[in-house]
Amino acid sequence: MVWIDAHPDSDTPETGYDGFHAMAASVLLGYGDPEILDLLPATVDAQRFAYAGLHAGEEDALDNVRQWDIPVFGPDDLREITGPLLDWLAETGAGKVAIHLDVDVVDSDEAVLGLGTVPGGLSRAQVRRMIVDLSAQADVVGLTVAEYVTRNLLQLQEMLDGLPLIDEDGLH
Repeated sequence: MVWIDAHPDSDTPETGYDGFHAMAASVLLGYGDPEILDLLPATVDAQRFAYAGLHAGEEDALDNVRQWDIPVFGPDDLREITGPLLDWLAETGAGKVAIHLDVDVVDSDEAVLGLGTVPGGLSRAQVRRMIVDLSAQADVVGLTVAEYVTRNLLQLQEMLDGLPLIDEDGLH
């Protein structure tokens, strides 16, 4: 799983932020509220989960990322090439990949696609290249797009057009 996001979404009930949307990655990784975890059929091992574009977040959530030993590829690792992330994917031996894209990974100095502004991220072209490169290496079996706002729908549509599991009519 590749989690493309400015923030780690690795909060738990023990961290300072209590918004569930900031706990999504934690739950997928098997951490968090036991009542929610009991509803899941499976979780993802931390070594088969990588962050791409991570460059913001509360310190306690970032501490979880370090403690759980999750691979992190920041914007500077991915601006020119997707190679480091592709090398990680190859090392996992995975032939399939699920991708989560939180649009706040896009540098807010270029476009504010998400709910808030987060400068220092990747460009829309870099995000698009990264997803295309991932799809060339493994079958994309899931692609989520999160936290976009409709006022920027045309810019988001341009970035997503033709990506795996998306065509001109939307998801298929």
